Amino acid sequence: MADPVFLITGASSGIGAATARAVAQAGYRLVLAARSRDKLDDLAGSLGGEDRVLTVGCDVQDGNQQAAMVAQALDHFGRIDVVYANAGRPGEPGGFSGADAEVWRDMVLTNVYGVALTVQHCLPALRRSRGHLLLTGSAAGRVTIPGSMYSATKWAVSAIGYNVREEVRGSGIRVSLIEPGMVDTAFFDTPPETALKPDDIARSVLYAVSQPRHVDVNEILVRPTPAIE
Repeated sequence: MADPVFLITGASSGIGAATARAVAQAGYRLVLAARSRDKLDDLAGSLGGEDRVLTVGCDVQDGNQQAAMVAQALDHFGRIDVVYANAGRPGEPGGFSGADAEVWRDMVLTNVYGVALTVQHCLPALRRSRGHLLLTGSAAGRVTIPGSMYSATKWAVSAIGYNVREEVRGSGIRVSLIEPGMVDTAFFDTPPETALKPDDIARSVLYAVSQPRHVDVNEILVRPTPAIE
């Protein structure tokens, strides 16, 4: 259909904001969700205003807020065609021996539980539209990193992607895992010069959603090109 609706969590900065700009240019209407409503409103103003963009304050750890996000999206636009479960947070040093357990708790609730809640609350709308679900995994979810709870959460996101794909098999819903290596975002104080840019990941998302209906891009792993020695 013309002007399909694309919902993004964690949309206020980094990969989420870059993806919002890319898909808006491609003709999508947008539902942008994040805890930081002020940043969302600034972004929405540059993407077409209320007719094209709905902003929703949402903490993905809260199921009631996620349900309200979906309800607002459907009330405003009448449908949801693409959902990008992108909200996440990084870990911190310390490994399993010395990391702050409260940081772990918040990270697991955001990166795993929050993603699962997004899937749960958005699936009914995606079934109606035969839409597309995308999840932000990570290259860290494909390797073993000593002492990294963050890596463990991204392994879990990969598992969610695989498992929900089997649950919706035959429904017409496509499921794509977007798995970046290191990206120059607020997650890192001093990323290396070779780090990917948020726009690089946004192009990967756009590639996945722009394929013909009979093509289901299951995974896109994007790593920086190694520095020239």
